[in-house]
Amino acid sequence: MFILKNLLSALILPPFGPLLLIGLGLLVMKHRPRSGKLLAWSGLILAGLLVSPGSVGWLLDDLENAPVVQPAKLKNADAIVILSGGARKYAPEFGGQTVNRLTLERLRYGARLAHQSGLPVLVTGGAPSGSRPEGELMKTVLEEDFRVPVKWVESRSLDTRENAGFSAEILLPAGVRRIVLVTHAAHMRRSVEAFEHAGLEVIPAPTAFFGGRGPRDDALPGLPGMNAAFAGSYAAHEWLGLLAYRLSR
Repeated sequence: MFILKNLLSALILPPFGPLLLIGLGLLVMKHRPRSGKLLAWSGLILAGLLVSPGSVGWLLDDLENAPVVQPAKLKNADAIVILSGGARKYAPEFGGQTVNRLTLERLRYGARLAHQSGLPVLVTGGAPSGSRPEGELMKTVLEEDFRVPVKWVESRSLDTRENAGFSAEILLPAGVRRIVLVTHAAHMRRSVEAFEHAGLEVIPAPTAFFGGRGPRDDALPGLPGMNAAFAGSYAAHEWLGLLAYRLSR
């Protein structure tokens, strides 16, 4: 199921999704010129929208709607939960595997909140590729690089729903019900749904905003580029995930 889900995502999401539409359009254009042109132009327009700061910002607005967590709210929590965002298999400078930049951004902010609050930390992330679990890599980075002790490691999950379910299995028996949830701002909406469904009360602690409600000078500059393309792909992935949640209920 995990492999099938990722295969479908790869076919739908950029960059392959728009290219697939263009390719299909070119294939059918000989026999159905009007339909072929419609498909090809649709793919081209979709590709353009997903790399343009204006349209990408619009996609992000309803995803990145959780405010920055305030220090006073940390006093009402029982623990901090940090979600994995992937790993780097080849990192010889670190002696093998380590976390990727997405996970590192989440760990940095989680470490900051842990230092501010003194709350215990759970890290969650399995091994989608069959290598070392991301939760273990996260624990190593937090303890060695940020001097933050990790109380719990969840290392079986392969997606956000499993992050939530397996984390709840660890936390609820330990008397932890209200958590500070750390993940990317664009991933927070889907994450909150998953963790609340698992029976936990969530205080969102978003980090690494791609857009924002003010000027997008640093994250999404005015012209299409790599930053906007990455943010557009990430946003499309999140909207697809939210749709899958709705359809599976």
